[in-house]
Amino acid sequence: MSRLYRWQVTSTLLLPFASGLTAGASLIIAIGAQNAFVLRQGLRREHVLAIVAVCALSDVVLIALGVAGIGALVEAAPLALTIVTIAGALFLLAYALFAARRAIRPQALEAVGGEKTTLVAAVLTAVALTWLNPHVYLDTVLLLGSLAATHGPDGKWVFAAGAALASIVWFTALGYGARLLSRVFARPIAWRVLDGLIAVVMLALAIMLLLRLF
Repeated sequence: MSRLYRWQVTSTLLLPFASGLTAGASLIIAIGAQNAFVLRQGLRREHVLAIVAVCALSDVVLIALGVAGIGALVEAAPLALTIVTIAGALFLLAYALFAARRAIRPQALEAVGGEKTTLVAAVLTAVALTWLNPHVYLDTVLLLGSLAATHGPDGKWVFAAGAALASIVWFTALGYGARLLSRVFARPIAWRVLDGLIAVVMLALAIMLLLRLF
């Protein structure tokens, strides 16, 4: 196997993986009820492994469903790729605007306080915050699924692997690194910087999607 061929294979896999990692991180790393709950449990050191597992595995399942579902739709109707691409780009633009607005008006994560949580209650709360949140179906299933579809039949699953890794790393870091992260993310300026970066990434992804149509 020549070096050129190995480089072509590596670059072909690296682009969708990096895109999935970036897109997944941009969607999951945002202030919200789910992240606040994981951070709270991490600060209290209560059922951290169970909470992280529920949130991460749920994202992996949702990403797989999105990639498989959107992929099947594109194969059945090629025109659907154009429609999904435009819809995904518009959603990314809206997401970028919301992130920019959060950056202008930042909030702090309040994760301390309240009574001790049982394992069953903690797991059920994590499940509810994940599966009963309508945004998760737009973000994880529809948006990531449409982004993955633009990388073709083979690249879409590499994209999915990158997005899944971003989710696993984030929830693990948030849950087990909570005591280190709490002082940082308790400050509005930290979320301002983070949301500002997310807005830039989302805008760049939207432009990349639209450029694929030309």
